[in-house]
Amino acid sequence: MIDAGNTGFMLVATSLVMLMTPGLAFFYGGLVGRKNVLAIMIQSFVSMGIVDVIWFTVGYSLCFSGGHGAIYGNLDMAFLNGVTPSSEFGDVAGGAHIPLYVFIAYQMMFAIITPALISGAFTNRVRFKAYLIFLVAWTLFVYFPFVHMIWGGGLLSTWKVQDFAGGIVVHAIAGTAALASVLFIGRRKISESGPHSLPLVALGTGLLWFGWYGFNAGSELKVDHITALAFLNTDLAASVASVTWLAMAWIFEKKPKFLGLLTGAVAGLATITPAAGFVSPSAAMAIGFMAGIVCYGAIWFKNKMNWDDALDVWGVHGVGGVLGTLAVGVFAWSAMNPASENGLLHGNPGFLGVQMAAVAIAVAWAFAFTYGMLWIINKITPVRVSEAGEEMGLDVAEHGESAYLE
Repeated sequence: MIDAGNTGFMLVATSLVMLMTPGLAFFYGGLVGRKNVLAIMIQSFVSMGIVDVIWFTVGYSLCFSGGHGAIYGNLDMAFLNGVTPSSEFGDVAGGAHIPLYVFIAYQMMFAIITPALISGAFTNRVRFKAYLIFLVAWTLFVYFPFVHMIWGGGLLSTWKVQDFAGGIVVHAIAGTAALASVLFIGRRKISESGPHSLPLVALGTGLLWFGWYGFNAGSELKVDHITALAFLNTDLAASVASVTWLAMAWIFEKKPKFLGLLTGAVAGLATITPAAGFVSPSAAMAIGFMAGIVCYGAIWFKNKMNWDDALDVWGVHGVGGVLGTLAVGVFAWSAMNPASENGLLHGNPGFLGVQMAAVAIAVAWAFAFTYGMLWIINKITPVRVSEAGEEMGLDVAEHGESAYLE
């Protein structure tokens, strides 16, 4: 029987996660120069259209139909075959009792934002046609397998890998794909002076932070004490990470940077994602503190290596997702969530090993497939814009539009 309270909550959570994709567009849009605002924003918004169609046709089925212990599900539920308005989703404990349509829509919002995260790494350099092919291929061959393997009863779930809301499934694989993209495509030839609009970045951060409550708390798929725990942990980690990053910038860059505060918040949100429903609030604060230091250090390392990850997708999402997944192996506590394994600090060092193995597989898979996909796409159509197009700006060169009237 459908639970009205859980259903209402999950509809709100689904809407919040949907709002994160426009939030990402504003966040990225503010970070680029004036000539590339629309080009980076459309890469987020177009995912809302294309991924929806893929999800309806084959995505949901490949992720959540059959395939126990496998890499993919099957196509038995392609085009939502067999799903009716009265079809019900119940969690493992039988306590969610929401319409299956709601669960399908909720998971679809995750599928939309994950490939869009990658676009910040190769901003100003990629042709829109190539990006569309990349969007489809990456969703099919990188995102869907990890959803199934961890959340859909696939291979990694049989190892008891735990990822509450997407440390591996969203952030680690998207961030790793961003690094592979940067190494394949190369550096920008036309340098920019920096973010053209920090207020847009702030707006995007606010929308992302707000939406993240649906992202993390909604991943419980019902309203109970774990929902409240995940909500609180999300906010604590983001807050601690933001001020930690601010302090790091103040120490090493000699100024308390607003951009650092905003970036730190997103790093904290990404890092707590896999752990939100498995750890105590004090552990969430520790995870936020580590996120502020480690992700800041990752961006320093990226700069030292001369990698042109334009908007720091690898350092924030990739490193944050990996760090958070490993933190589950350290801090997870069954006293907080009976469905959780105990981590290293609670007497189970073997669980950390499981999480480490899952991270290694995810990073290797995401990097290899992404690099290989771009190589193949480049044989079909050039991935990179011409130098003249880069100098003109992708808004005009690729889309014939301009964000601002001169």
